[in-house]
Order: sequence, then structure tokens, then C-alpha cells
Amino acid sequence: MVTVTRRMQCSVDAVLDVVADGWSYATWVVGTSRIRGVDAAWPSPGSRIAHSAGIWPAVVDDVTVALAWDRPRGRLELQARGWPVGEARVLLRVRPDGDGCLVRLDEDAVRGPGLLAPRPLRAAVLLPRNRETLHRLAMLAERRVASSTTAI
Repeated sequence: MVTVTRRMQCSVDAVLDVVADGWSYATWVVGTSRIRGVDAAWPSPGSRIAHSAGIWPAVVDDVTVALAWDRPRGRLELQARGWPVGEARVLLRVRPDGDGCLVRLDEDAVRGPGLLAPRPLRAAVLLPRNRETLHRLAMLAERRVASSTTAI
């Protein structure tokens, strides 16, 4: 399991609002190029986001499924598909931290060819990717807070 954490200058709710907006997924999840559809129940367990990865014309369509959503505890668990690489289990946890929050993202391959890569190699790919993912999530969540405080 590869773990990345980031302190954000916003509330837990601001982060969870971004996460709960399935249409924003491609904006903050590195590697996702577009969203093709979001179940109305997202992120309830069993709901899905249909997404694509890659750069046109080499685009692969796949889905991410919500396995668990516990907003009061700041927890979302996903099964992210990205074939032909395989599937990954992703756990996002958000907790209050002073005047902001701490976001933790755990991810590792669970099915497919990605499991054949040694753990240090998977970590070498996932660490920078997930750091950037949390950076993008922070920009969106912190911007929501800034926008709401400057609105007239």
C-alpha cells in the first residue's frame, strides 16, 4: 500500500464536497482524462463513475466503483479500474487538523498486470501521481472555501 498525506487549508466538508461531485473526478485524479458518466447515487456504495484515461486517440474507457462512503467519518473507499494495467483499491480519509484538515490517500494494485510490478516500482509510480492528485484536490477544495468567503 502506498500512502500520501497532505494538509489542506479548508474544512473536511470542503474536501468531501469535491469528492462527492463525481463530475469533478477528472479534475483532481491524475491520469483521468474525461468523465463519461456519473451514477446519480455517487458516491454511495456500488455507484460508479465512467471515465477515460490517456490522450486521444489512445484513450481507454473504464470505471471506478465506490465500495464504501462514510461522510461523517471522512472516508471513501474505491475500486479503480484502469485496464490494461489492472485495478487498484483506493482509500481516501479526511480528518480535521487545526484550522484545516489532513487528507490521507492509500492506494495499491489488487488485480491485473499491475500486481506483477514489484512493490517498490509501484510505489515509484504511485507516490508522485498521488501527491499531485492531493495537490489538485487541495486546490479545488481550498478554492471553494475562498470563493464562498469572497462572494457578494
